[in-house]
Amino acid sequence: MGTRAEELARKFDEASREMNRLVEGLSDADWKKVTSAEKWPVGVVAHHVAEGHANISGLVHLVAKAQPMPGLTMDMIHANNAAHAEAHADVTKAAALALLKANGEKASAVVRGLTDVELDRSASVLVGMPAMTAAQAIEGILINHVKEHLGSIRATTGAK
Repeated sequence: MGTRAEELARKFDEASREMNRLVEGLSDADWKKVTSAEKWPVGVVAHHVAEGHANISGLVHLVAKAQPMPGLTMDMIHANNAAHAEAHADVTKAAALALLKANGEKASAVVRGLTDVELDRSASVLVGMPAMTAAQAIEGILINHVKEHLGSIRATTGAK
């Protein structure tokens, strides 16, 4: 593990801890509030972030290891997100929090395990989009995914 990987993992861990703390402190009423950004209940957004840890770190791994990309489009991602929201409409806080923690640890380990050479490898993560390095995918997708949804939950619940 290099210094760059450790720094990226630290940033991800910080965002994940912030999300976990927020989720832990939510009331039952907050859990059911519908966000204005995603139009999903807060609990669904939290579970979505947890699944995102695994899915996005998987994409980062593919980029870093120069493996074939799955050919994802934004339409595919939107359809998957909609199906996820429907399938997990009644997710419990305990279940979402457990998945946030477990998948967060796995995603952090993926990032920490990358070398500088792997962080500099690039691929087009989405069909038709410019290539990005694994490091850019960690910052721009993995970490920002947490931060964006964290902001949405805070805006909806008023939680700090």
